[in-house]
Amino acid sequence: MSDVVPPEVRPKPAVPAKPPNVGAPSPSSPFPPQGPGVGGGVSALPPSSIPVPIGVQGPRDVSSHSVSHGVGHGVGHGVGHGVGHGTGHSGAHTAAHNGGHAHGGSHSTSGGSTLLGYIGIDTIIEQMRKKTMKTGFDFNIMVVGHSGLGKSTLVNTLFKSQVSRKSAGWARDDKIPKTVDIKAVSHVLEEGGVKMKLTIVDTPGFGDQINNDNCWEPISKYINEQYEKFLKEEVNITRKKRIPDTRVHCCLYFISPTGHALRQLDVEFMKRLSHSVNIIPVISKADTMTIEERQEFKQRVRKELEMGGIEFYPQKEFDEDMEDKSDNDKIRETMPFAVVGSDKEYQVNGKRVLGRKTAWGIVEVENPNHCEFAQLRDFLIRSHLQDLKEVTHNIHYETYRAKRLNENGGLHPITSNDTQESNL
Repeated sequence: MSDVVPPEVRPKPAVPAKPPNVGAPSPSSPFPPQGPGVGGGVSALPPSSIPVPIGVQGPRDVSSHSVSHGVGHGVGHGVGHGVGHGTGHSGAHTAAHNGGHAHGGSHSTSGGSTLLGYIGIDTIIEQMRKKTMKTGFDFNIMVVGHSGLGKSTLVNTLFKSQVSRKSAGWARDDKIPKTVDIKAVSHVLEEGGVKMKLTIVDTPGFGDQINNDNCWEPISKYINEQYEKFLKEEVNITRKKRIPDTRVHCCLYFISPTGHALRQLDVEFMKRLSHSVNIIPVISKADTMTIEERQEFKQRVRKELEMGGIEFYPQKEFDEDMEDKSDNDKIRETMPFAVVGSDKEYQVNGKRVLGRKTAWGIVEVENPNHCEFAQLRDFLIRSHLQDLKEVTHNIHYETYRAKRLNENGGLHPITSNDTQESNL
């Protein structure tokens, strides 16, 4: 026999002799050798010498059963209960009630397993970190709002660099386009050895016309075009090892600080695009309102969004657990963020700070008592950046993908021209 049959539970069971095919334990084995009993009796085995399968409760549980049930009974009953309680419904648990005969077929635990030594599972985080540092990652953010709300300034303030479209060659004498135009500019930012390809998508001309009917359609079309481009790369026979990600991960929608209510255009835009992109509403130039006016305006905006059935990020339905729900509830109560942007520094109390200089003082951008820019930055970059990317891929893109594949005719055949364009 190749298997060692556990001893039956008796008042004074005899320990079976060591089979001839079982040699001395290897140096790496955590279990000492088991000797035969003396005179047919039970040898006084210490609890630590009873072999327990890896992943179940260890010698501590066996020892407690051995002390309470006696040495002889502890060998069969203690091991049976130790393995049974450690694995949920294992064969050894059955053995404890059926004369100590195990029948195998253990199931995974619900409360986790106790490891007998270091494995190295925790190094996966370091492995992921190293890979991310080598390859970098993409983050695409869209800014929407009519001109004069400080969209470019806020983006430059968020990333503390000149990353906006205006900083990349826009002149102040440029005329406002007659229709909504889509302009994207990319930069590679590096911090602490981590590289991020940041793409800022601007929408000049939005809300600036006398007739703004359907002015959201070019924006919606652009968002869907990025989904389509990613989908074509996925279904391509010879697809790339790493598909370029141009999908919009976040849309910052700028609300004018009127102090009264949302415009009809604001409500219509967010209602139509909230199911295809992560919308984060922000109140721009919050320093034009007093603290009381700002709080009242924020409450009014939240109420209008709720009445309109508009879901902004983070959506309640995507909270994964109670911890996420608790954290996101605090964020949802704060939104929309009332922010101030500035890329100029001033000396305040011996420190250089970003701010806006006025006749009565300096509005500090990163001072939580002055505005909520710091909360927006922490939320957008330091705590939810990866989640924004995951919601875009797992929710919005998958919704588009399922709809696209269910359409009559499915995807159009990928031509050589399409492949060449996607490889650019």
